[in-house]
Amino acid sequence: MTIVPVALGDRSYDIVIERGLIGRAARHLAPLARGRPMAIVSDTNVAPHLATLRDALAAAGVASAAITLPAGEATKSWEQLEALTDRLLAHGVERGDHVVALGGGVIGDLVGFACSIVKRGCRFVQVPTTLLAQVDSSVGGKTAINTKAGKNLIGAFHQPALVLIDPDMLDTLPVREQRAGYAEVVKYGLIDDFAFFEWCEANGGKLLAGDPAAREYAIAHSVAAKARIVAEDERETTGKRALLNLGHTFGHALEAEAGFSDKLLHGEGVAAGMALAFAYSTRRGRCPGQDADRVAAHLRAVGLPDSVAAAGITASGTTLVDHMRHDKKMDAGTLPFLLARGIGRTFVDHSVDLADVAAFLDEGRR
Repeated sequence: MTIVPVALGDRSYDIVIERGLIGRAARHLAPLARGRPMAIVSDTNVAPHLATLRDALAAAGVASAAITLPAGEATKSWEQLEALTDRLLAHGVERGDHVVALGGGVIGDLVGFACSIVKRGCRFVQVPTTLLAQVDSSVGGKTAINTKAGKNLIGAFHQPALVLIDPDMLDTLPVREQRAGYAEVVKYGLIDDFAFFEWCEANGGKLLAGDPAAREYAIAHSVAAKARIVAEDERETTGKRALLNLGHTFGHALEAEAGFSDKLLHGEGVAAGMALAFAYSTRRGRCPGQDADRVAAHLRAVGLPDSVAAAGITASGTTLVDHMRHDKKMDAGTLPFLLARGIGRTFVDHSVDLADVAAFLDEGRR
C-alpha cells in the first residue's frame, strides 16, 4: 500500500494506492458510513466493480444504494446533474454523509459537483476506475459539468474526503482508454520533471501493456506530483496549479470541435494539445525544436495523436480559436497559454495573440 497525503489544512485527505483495494475498500469506507447506507454513484461501464464494492461493504455490515448513470462525456450535463441531485436527495443524503464516486473522470467530476451543492455541501470519496482519473481528475477537487459554450465551465472546487486507487481495476479498461489516461501521466514529466519524462519514454509501453510495477509507479508518482502542486495552489490563484493545464487549451478546443464525444477522448485531446503547445513554443522561439519533436515522437510511439489532423479534426484555425475564446481561463480578453522552454520547463504565457495561434493551426493543416 502507498499513501500519498494531500496537505490542505482542514481539507487534507489521503490518496490510498493498493492492488486489489476495491475488494478491501470497506476498511476505509466503513468508518465514514456513520451507520447509514452509503450512496455509490457509477456508470454502466463499471458494473462489475460496483458489484465488488457493494459486496465488500455488505460483508462489513455497511448497506449501500447504487445510482447508475449513462457512460460517456455527455453525462457531464445539466440534465444528469439534476437527475443525480434529485436521486441523492431521495436517498436522504445528509451533509455529514459521504457519497462514493465510482468511475472515471466523468463520474468523479459530476459527483463532486453534485456533492458541492446538495444541501450546500456534503462529503464524497473518489474511487477512480480509469487511468486518467487515477492519475489526475480524482485528485485536487476540481469538479464541473460541460455546457454548450464549452468544457467544465460550470463547477466548483470541492475536495474529496478520500481517494482510493486500485491499479488492478485497469485490467478491464479498453486499450484506447488506457492510452488516453497515459497522456495525463506523461504530462507530469513535461511540466517540470524531465527525469520522469525519460522514465515514460523507457517504460510507457510496459505501463500500457499492463506491467504491474510500471503501472503502480506511474500512478504513485503522478498523484504525488499533483498533490504537491495542489497543496501549493489549491484554487489556481498563484499560477502554480495552472501548469497542470498543459495541453488543455488546445485540447479542449479539439474536444469542442468533436462535440465532446467519443470521437476524441479527453486524454487524446490533451495529448494532441501538449504536442501543439510544444510546437507553438518552438514557433515563438521559446523551445528547442528537437524537444518538440521528441514529445511528438513519444506520443506517436504510444499511439496518441500529436497534431490536429492526427486527432481527426479538420476545422480551421479560426474555428478552433473561437472555441478557445470560451475557455474559463479567459481574463480581460486575454487567454493565458501553457508553453514550454523545453521538456520539463513549462510556463504560463500571457502575451499570446489568438490570431497568431489560428495562423499556426492553419499552417499545421497544410
